[in-house]
Amino acid sequence: MSWAEKELKHTDLGDQRRTQRLVKIVEDLVAQPNASVPQASRDNAAMQGMYDLWSNRRIPPNSILSGHTGRTGERCQEHTTVLMIQDTTELDFSTHKSTRGLGPISNPAANGLKVHSTLCCSDAGVPLGILHQTTWAREKNRRDAGYRERKAAIEEKESHRWLEHQEVSQALIPEDTEVILMTDREGDIYDLFVQPRRAKSEFLIRAAQNRKTKTVAFSDDVIPLFEAIRQQPCQGLQTLELQRTPKREPRVATLSVRYATLWLQPPQGHPKAAEFGAIAVQVVLAEEEHPPEGEKAVSWLLLTTLPVNSFDDACQCLIRYSRRWLIERYNFVLKSGCRLEELQLESADRLERALATYSIVAWRLLWLTYEARVNPDASVETVLEGDEWQALYCTIHKTTELPPEPPSIGQCVRWIAKLGGFLGRKGDGDPGVKTLWRGMQRLNDIAATWKLLRGLGG
Repeated sequence: MSWAEKELKHTDLGDQRRTQRLVKIVEDLVAQPNASVPQASRDNAAMQGMYDLWSNRRIPPNSILSGHTGRTGERCQEHTTVLMIQDTTELDFSTHKSTRGLGPISNPAANGLKVHSTLCCSDAGVPLGILHQTTWAREKNRRDAGYRERKAAIEEKESHRWLEHQEVSQALIPEDTEVILMTDREGDIYDLFVQPRRAKSEFLIRAAQNRKTKTVAFSDDVIPLFEAIRQQPCQGLQTLELQRTPKREPRVATLSVRYATLWLQPPQGHPKAAEFGAIAVQVVLAEEEHPPEGEKAVSWLLLTTLPVNSFDDACQCLIRYSRRWLIERYNFVLKSGCRLEELQLESADRLERALATYSIVAWRLLWLTYEARVNPDASVETVLEGDEWQALYCTIHKTTELPPEPPSIGQCVRWIAKLGGFLGRKGDGDPGVKTLWRGMQRLNDIAATWKLLRGLGG
């Protein structure tokens, strides 16, 4: 079985032939993620099959993802702790004027879809897969809709998706595995803090709101969150590698670390304030006191239910929160690597099925990138087919002689990235996902030629 057959073996699309078609589609798209649909398809029949699948109204998008989400849960069994990362992004289809069912996004002049995903990864930072995904189009008159939403109950708001994903996603993870929900500041929602969680389920959320807090549960003294944590003494310095963002080059930051146990008070005016009551959380503040010239200082204020009884515990929270960057890379692969926003489909529901398909592709590319970093010595046979790694080895080494043993994942991913433009110079570090998806396209062509020539030779 190919990796795609194994990944999607539990997928139920109502007909086994549809599932087989999906397997071929995913295989084609992973081989050429940056190509257009006609270019990525192995033949005209495969191309038509892809469009037919995406236009089939009897196939819900979550059915396309169902086999993958199940396999993600199975992969969690291999880990004592996993990170469950939520994030919202936007897909801009404003250049596709004829596409039906789109809605406004952050850019007032644009139309598209909102996508909320939960990505699961290991504690070491290897993406294990997508656990849940929600897609929607906002109402056309967003100003009025936004006003009504602020007055509505949480169940009627867009923010309810954070609670829904927490509930659905943690149910897919084995009970023996500790799960840590992580979000950026958009997930600073009191309802999410107090939502019932299963055993061995914690959260690690970056604070956005300067909430009222108490240092003692039954004290009368109420202190704003940011002021309360800054009153704590600095417990030490921690260095972290910061990833590249649209506004920042990658660099190493030295952060001063403070931590304390505080009691968050329910928001005033919340309809369930009396029901919620105050909750105890561990608060970790990490601030860059001397950023490089021209760079904005890093400041993370984290709220967590994980135990923070020492400086090492606080640093562990910072290291884990730095893994949240993986979902940003996942969204980047979807948009830039898979060029999802360039799909010209007739309606939003077809785009949602395409998104579900490409979500598996984007995860696979991201997994290859980080698996090679965390487990570089594992055999490449768990990642590439025989024809693929053999063609890769002979192309890189300019030989027809195969090695006595298959090479490692780490070696092969660097070779694939080299096909995609990675130079591998001293100081270049590990290859990124961008050179990997470029290299995968070249490897697909090389492996096809290799397979053909071997067949002719036989």
